[in-house]
Amino acid sequence: MSTESPESTAFRPIRRTPLSLLVSRQIRDAIVSGELMLGSQLPTEQELTAQFDVSRSTVREAVRILQAQGLLSGGDTVSTSRPRVSGELTNATAGAALENALRLGSVPLPDLVELRLLLEGAAVTTADPGRLADAREALAVMHTSGTDVVAFHAADVRFHISLAGAGGNSAFPLVMGALRDAIGGHLRGALEALADPAPTLAQLAGEHTAILAALDAGDGELARQLVHAHIWGFYSRDVASES
Repeated sequence: MSTESPESTAFRPIRRTPLSLLVSRQIRDAIVSGELMLGSQLPTEQELTAQFDVSRSTVREAVRILQAQGLLSGGDTVSTSRPRVSGELTNATAGAALENALRLGSVPLPDLVELRLLLEGAAVTTADPGRLADAREALAVMHTSGTDVVAFHAADVRFHISLAGAGGNSAFPLVMGALRDAIGGHLRGALEALADPAPTLAQLAGEHTAILAALDAGDGELARQLVHAHIWGFYSRDVASES
């Protein structure tokens, strides 16, 4: 007869998921699947209460969860109007989630840098030079005499977001924006730590110029190689320290 204690079995305590979270997941799935279209109003609170067979307080909490995720409007205002399906805040919330994950150590910096290399490398291989107006304007700021670290960093972000969207894939700039929010602080922090950042700013501006020149020449593969060297050259030391 076995004398094994209950503590050694594979069973785990049963945990109940809050109803508001279950309701929010169903609404989120309807939004993601397109059943609830972008811009459409959510059913009334009374209708949702009846459909889900839950209390009004549960529905209100579910709506607040989705507003916090940026999937429904009205999270930043006090209004009696029904929330609408919205995508305006999803980039900001995604960026915040990635940044929090990085700070908590659950997503290592090397993994984020690898994702950025794959994403931006893929984007530039099919980039349309006609879609790079923002990148050109950002590059002009980088080459402007007297540009400080703060302005250069903002231009750098704008440049790379433009590259991510130049291939026509609308998902790339969204994910790229989140990645930049999560790891972009390394660039600004490193530049601000320099006694004289001017030579480094000039080097980075030159690398951006070479990337844009390759794209204008229609050489997406060269642009991909230059992007890889540019990004890896900056983050390689930090990545090595975390590997």
